[in-house]
Amino acid sequence: MDVIELLPRLHLLRFPVGQAYLWRDSDELTLIDAGTVGSGGAIAAAVTALGRDPSAVRRIVLTHFHEDHAGGAGEFAALSGAEVLAHRLDAPVVRGELPGPPPVFEDWERPVHAEAVRGLPPGEPVRPERVGELCDGDVLDFGGGARVVHAPGHTHGSIAVHLPEHRVLFTGDAVAAAPVTGTVMAGVFNLDRARTLASLHRLAGLDADLACFGHGDPVLGQASAVLRKAADGYGVPG
Repeated sequence: MDVIELLPRLHLLRFPVGQAYLWRDSDELTLIDAGTVGSGGAIAAAVTALGRDPSAVRRIVLTHFHEDHAGGAGEFAALSGAEVLAHRLDAPVVRGELPGPPPVFEDWERPVHAEAVRGLPPGEPVRPERVGELCDGDVLDFGGGARVVHAPGHTHGSIAVHLPEHRVLFTGDAVAAAPVTGTVMAGVFNLDRARTLASLHRLAGLDADLACFGHGDPVLGQASAVLRKAADGYGVPG
């Protein structure tokens, strides 16, 4: 796992598949997504290397239930004592109460997804003891007031997290950056592509200078303009 500083208070944790983000307030940390199965120990080691005890991570906010984002949540929560949070529509999947519905693939996505799946570690995730449920418009107690933005399409309960005070936006997989070109685009492997495009347009309307994606390099300046350009490329959602 690579640990990359984006801001003095924000680090990117990059796994072989997917990535997570660690936000620091004065005396506590927040983890946005938690990597794949088996990532709990690596996250704890990264927090320790940054000079903090894993118990300083008070919450794990999951942008959606997919295993490359939620697979390490239960393991790291058990190590740190952090609270796990997810949108109310995805929380039952994270808890293991319901199966997660599979994506509706476009033809070109199938081989790409198959290659990504080969990179996932084997095993079943450790289920969190408890998953708090979030709704659109909720404000979480970090980053000066972190606003939950429901961004469905990739999954029914996909969310973004917006920190207006710091102009930082965590998009989850509603938005991605292409691995080679860095082109910002709508997320792939969706349950409902039309809703994903509508979510991209909604996120493009938020004020953000830095945008952090579930896959691909973040946009480190003028992120709102970059997201608007990407959204405009798909036209007005119907």
